[in-house]
Amino acid sequence: MTAEKKHKAHIADDKKTEVKELVKLLKEYPIIGIVDLENLPSAQFQKIKKQLSSMMLVRMSKLRLIKIAFEQVKDNFPGIEELSAKIKGMPAVIFTKENPFRLAKAMNKSKSTVPIKAGQKAPYDLIIPAGPTPFAPGPILSELGAAGIKAGIEGGKVAVKAEKVVAKEGVLVDNKTAGLLAKFGIEPMEIGLNLVAVLENGIVLTNKVLFIDEAKTKADIAQLAAEAMNLAVYIAYPSEGTIKLLVAKAHREARAIASSQDILTDDNLKEILAKAESQASSVKSKAGL
Repeated sequence: MTAEKKHKAHIADDKKTEVKELVKLLKEYPIIGIVDLENLPSAQFQKIKKQLSSMMLVRMSKLRLIKIAFEQVKDNFPGIEELSAKIKGMPAVIFTKENPFRLAKAMNKSKSTVPIKAGQKAPYDLIIPAGPTPFAPGPILSELGAAGIKAGIEGGKVAVKAEKVVAKEGVLVDNKTAGLLAKFGIEPMEIGLNLVAVLENGIVLTNKVLFIDEAKTKADIAQLAAEAMNLAVYIAYPSEGTIKLLVAKAHREARAIASSQDILTDDNLKEILAKAESQASSVKSKAGL
């Protein structure tokens, strides 16, 4: 009984030490985040942790201990209660001084693909494509037939006649489907650090905000800039970006008015004289002069 009590006291001390370490790190780093390590193999975690060690420190801990540490610093750490509410799965805390968007991009690059396992949900529609395969005729034909996939023999190898969706997005994949997808080398699952959210300067940035499509974002900004420029020119709003266009537009419109009203200017003198000469020639011709 005494030994059991001592054992419990020892565990409690370890937990207190862990909370103290977390609090210490929270005070040292200006930016913190939460990652979910669920379904991430230990070997893959260690590899990614090493790859990103120059950008961040990762600390695994129990959910309850992380929340206790967050609670202890909440008075001096705006936004940490909101971040605490987002902890889920098998959590780890990241501590960094790196730009959150740059960090999220590095995390995304560190991910790798693996085959789907039985019991996992399809991340999108999983398709066996049409075309030749490397498989010799045999049991594979029965497997394909059982999955509703039309197949035949071409050049001594099995060929899929038409593509087939074997698992719809969000559906749990069974053992047979998982095995078939693996045989075709289809690896739909991404493994890596699942970034949940990052807290910077009192603002919680979720993964939906952090993982942006850079090409699309740049294209959207360029489109918005073009539309803003068009509107500014249309309403004659003077600015550093529009002034040259507005002056050029005003010059064209003034010249058009001057020419239509036969008002002589340095710009349209030759044009009006040519117009007058043309009109005179027309009158002379009609008058038979």
